Amino acid sequence: MANLSPASTTVEITNPALAPNPVKRLLSLDVVRGITIAFMIMVNNNGGSGSWRFMNHANWNGLTPTDLVFPTFVFVVGVSVVFAFDARLARGATRSRLAWHTLQRAVILILLGIFVNSFPFFALDHMRFYGVLQRIGVCYLVVGLFYLCDKRTWTKVAALVVALAGYWILVRWVPIPGIGVPGRDVPFMDMDRNLVSWIDQHLFPYHLYLYAPDHNVRDPEGLLSDLPAIGTALLGMFTGLWLRGRKSVAAKAAGLAAASASCLALGYLWSLWFPLNKNMWTSSFVLVAAGYSLALFTFAFWAVELQGWRRGWTWVWLVFGSNAIAAYMFSELMPGVLGNIFIVEGARRLSLESWVFFHFFAHIPNPGWAAFAYSFSFCAVCFIPVWILYRKKIFLKI
Repeated sequence: MANLSPASTTVEITNPALAPNPVKRLLSLDVVRGITIAFMIMVNNNGGSGSWRFMNHANWNGLTPTDLVFPTFVFVVGVSVVFAFDARLARGATRSRLAWHTLQRAVILILLGIFVNSFPFFALDHMRFYGVLQRIGVCYLVVGLFYLCDKRTWTKVAALVVALAGYWILVRWVPIPGIGVPGRDVPFMDMDRNLVSWIDQHLFPYHLYLYAPDHNVRDPEGLLSDLPAIGTALLGMFTGLWLRGRKSVAAKAAGLAAASASCLALGYLWSLWFPLNKNMWTSSFVLVAAGYSLALFTFAFWAVELQGWRRGWTWVWLVFGSNAIAAYMFSELMPGVLGNIFIVEGARRLSLESWVFFHFFAHIPNPGWAAFAYSFSFCAVCFIPVWILYRKKIFLKI
């Protein structure tokens, strides 16, 4: 009698459409992640007031390349969820196990974010609870659990529409307690008097990114603006689903380019009524930022997956991308160390960070180039420990 146990049975699939779609590591995704984290390190340490405008965030409404860094990372999180979760499910992980790990990882990211915000003094009176890693943790948790519960595309589209349209309605038409209706009693999207800031001021008084001794101001990673940020991660998830499909590599690249153009067009059109604003993470900003993220992804996918340009230029980005959280943590903690080591020169008492800038980079005549040289050098220093981890094949996973 033939052995029909699952381990020994071979099934011939005559319809290619029913063949399993193996989960392969997408090198272009690692490249995009590496480019994003490297630029994030540079703009977060941009050399100060002399830095070029594109190395700084827009003051309020508007957009600079720096404003695109954080949403691109959140977008990449959405793409990564599809590939990482499918790979683990293919290896036999259960959905409940994945859900528990997703919750654990989100909590760790949030705690790391609070640690980074507070380092090195950990002043409890004004400890900031919002932040970059915190927002990534929230978005990862929501889209990760959503993907585990339901892989249907239309539900993700519905969630995206609800997130972006719902946020617009809340910010535009819901009265702000004690202030009034935006656009009637207070200017729409006033810098400090808006629903997003009002919620944060009452939820975490004196624990925001910007505060004054007598009043709270605002936080660019506040609670309500997590809603459209989840929309950014959902757009990344759509991208992951598209790339996991069965179309040719060329067709996938064309689809990425078309999606980029569509997001940019819709986002800039919407910005006529709901301005681009990274601080409030407006719905138009979500679409425009996703459009630029898709443009970067289109180039990387075309170059790496379609043209096969995998050697040489990808190396730096792969090193950064393989340990993105470690690179970010190092880049955020190092200024706290350098800023609290002081050197006395005559009547001057300089932090080590300022001392390095004034003795090495301030001699460059053009302030923009001086700031850029400092920013680039800082990023290069951050590359060293990540490169050591990469060479030793140590990849820090949460």
